[in-house]
Amino acid sequence: MHIAVFDIEVHLPSCCPFTLLDILSISEPKRCTDHLMAAFNLSDSDHSSFILTGIPGLEAAHSWISIPFFTFYIIGLLENFMVLFVVGKEETLHEPMYLLLCMLGLTEISASTAIVPKALSIFWFNLKDITVGGCLTQMCFLQVVSVTHSAILMTMALDRYVAICNPLRYATILTNTRIAKLGLVCLVRAVLFILPMPLLLRRLPFCANRIIAHTYCDHMAVAKISCGDITVNRRYGLLLVFVVLGFDLTVIA
Repeated sequence: MHIAVFDIEVHLPSCCPFTLLDILSISEPKRCTDHLMAAFNLSDSDHSSFILTGIPGLEAAHSWISIPFFTFYIIGLLENFMVLFVVGKEETLHEPMYLLLCMLGLTEISASTAIVPKALSIFWFNLKDITVGGCLTQMCFLQVVSVTHSAILMTMALDRYVAICNPLRYATILTNTRIAKLGLVCLVRAVLFILPMPLLLRRLPFCANRIIAHTYCDHMAVAKISCGDITVNRRYGLLLVFVVLGFDLTVIA
């Protein structure tokens, strides 16, 4: 139904059986208001993006919350870059243990950089929109870094085990080349395990609800706003936790 008022065309949903005077009345039920909001506010571009709300319930305090976010992010970057710089400059530190510390620092820099800048843009500038491609990319990158971080911790535990139990053979068992290969294996393993996640999300249909109650795109948070069946997503997420993290923690223990 189309109603022209002062040369402004207003599109009303066909499911709303009210006249214009009824719409302007403050006593109309909320269900029609929701349909009107959808008719006025949504456009075709909205179907290719999600909305990150930040921290639900604390929208008024976002400016204050951004202060510790920004402070800890800068401190973390400075600390990890300092470790990378010192290890890179000092040749005596070019040993497996310090190379693993550098790998750990790189994962921490990557993880924080994947989350904090977008969170700050929400807190400071209210830029809550994120494209579907950007959301899946952020989610995939963050998950890959997290799984790689866990694998590097496992490798560090193995490094200390060899150093304590086989100190005389340590230099021959864990060389710098072997540590670099182990780091590459950790990264490849993470990519192989995480790659199915965005593919599983791509097959899901997303309807009217495109609001993610987080500061970043998480796998299950994105899956839950879908209007399709997310059983496979749930099962794969649980499988990933038990197989990857469970294995890493067992080896560390």
